[in-house]
Amino acid sequence: MDFQPVERASEAFQQSLTVEEIEKVCRRAFGGAATPVSAVELGTGMYNNVYRVTVAGQERPVILRVAPEPARQFRSERHLMRNEYASVPYLTVIAPLMPRVIAADWSHDVIGRDWMVQGLLDGVPAPERLGDYPRTAWPTFFRQLGGITRSVHDVGGPHFGPVDGPGYATWSEAVIASLEEIAADLDGVGLDAADVRKVAAVAAHDRAVLDEVTEPRLLTGDLWTVNALLAPASPEPVITGVMDFDRCLFGDPAADWTIRMATAKADERTAFWEPYGALDRSPAAVWRARVYEARHLGAIRLERHRLGKDSVGESYGALAEVLAGLT
Repeated sequence: MDFQPVERASEAFQQSLTVEEIEKVCRRAFGGAATPVSAVELGTGMYNNVYRVTVAGQERPVILRVAPEPARQFRSERHLMRNEYASVPYLTVIAPLMPRVIAADWSHDVIGRDWMVQGLLDGVPAPERLGDYPRTAWPTFFRQLGGITRSVHDVGGPHFGPVDGPGYATWSEAVIASLEEIAADLDGVGLDAADVRKVAAVAAHDRAVLDEVTEPRLLTGDLWTVNALLAPASPEPVITGVMDFDRCLFGDPAADWTIRMATAKADERTAFWEPYGALDRSPAAVWRARVYEARHLGAIRLERHRLGKDSVGESYGALAEVLAGLT
């Protein structure tokens, strides 16, 4: 087999499979006689290991995604792949754009990690293709992204919190639990989490404002340009696929990462709001948005540490500003 892993340090969070492990996965997914011809690790994912695998006898390559070993997962990021799998029935509104699940295995009988085999989507990653178009064409892309997000946010759910659970009866419970998990994870890696805990305390004190959100709606969790594919030869940007919904949850659509990114700048992305609709700008909604921003910043701090980036400290100043607006 032609095996092309991404070379990483031994202490890196992501650790590649071996040739033997990929062969075992393919035999489980496609039958005992299945033979992988090649496996190329794609370095675009920042959590799971992702491989484009060609299996003898299969018409098209497939995508193999492998979760970190359980002991390496943070509390706030535990079982993300299982959460994505549980989200699939709720994401049928965008099914034509999503990869088909071919096989998924949480048993750890084959390898000691969760894994999922998905169909290969057509298209080029948006960060690689969008820049080929003049900026005057970019609103077309963001307009499509706004329509996709609107479709997802219109889907209701049975509880607040991650799709696969734990589920909460109120939105405040889900938000506070998420902040506390992030704080515990930061403690576990030796980072100061006092500011995140202050946000959790403020949220608990004023939980009635959070609980004005009474209807759980489906959030994409992570959808933005990096998780979109574009048609390679279209005269204008056309989204052909979207992927990586492992952070899906039920809650207030304004808390979605997609909304955070859409509001970050007043540039071509303002076209996002044409199909999506206007955001609630009431005082209560603005206050909730500050809590959501604090949650995002805490998660960013944790992710930057996990990836070994030097910019971990930047989140402290940003979160201090958010706290000042909450208290």
